[in-house]
Amino acid sequence: MAIALIFVIIFSYLLGSISFSYLIAKKIRKVDIRQHGSGNAGATNTLRVLGVGPAVAVLSLDILKGIAAVWFGVLLAPDNMGVFPALAGFAAIIGHNWPIYYGFRGGKGVATTIGVLATLVFLPALIAGIIAILSIIFTKYVSLGSLIFVIGTSIVTFIMGDYPDAYFYLTIVVALLSLWRHRTNVQRLLSGNESRIGQKTK
Repeated sequence: MAIALIFVIIFSYLLGSISFSYLIAKKIRKVDIRQHGSGNAGATNTLRVLGVGPAVAVLSLDILKGIAAVWFGVLLAPDNMGVFPALAGFAAIIGHNWPIYYGFRGGKGVATTIGVLATLVFLPALIAGIIAILSIIFTKYVSLGSLIFVIGTSIVTFIMGDYPDAYFYLTIVVALLSLWRHRTNVQRLLSGNESRIGQKTK
């Protein structure tokens, strides 16, 4: 069991470490996405630097790698306690944030987190996701929507209480990680200096 769990974590981390934002930017513009826009290797910065099409591709692929990691954990799980898929999903998120292939400089893991949480706790993620999308539509702040999604998913999962403990604990850890990764965004939101969709990064 221990060997299988280690294998799941390593595989999921390596999968999560694939930066589609970096790869697509290199393919289309021959640039390092981390040296342009906000410097973040993710879908939002891809939108700023490359446009809608590449951003949608990055978002979709990053979500898919989160889904794939969780299902890999499910397939190798020896029981239904949820530990394998939860740790697999978390490893994929860590890989996206700190990818071994790119000097441990990655994105903030929002899209991969969406894939992980939507697979593990679909209904809470859906409810929080709808609220997050509405907040982005009305405020144009992607960072705010991202934080609403992860925090909201954790809250709704707790309220519903119909999931393995490992899933609930994962939502808390992911929310805390996302808050830390978005700490500069939070500061800009509070000061009114956060960039909105369509604006250049400040």
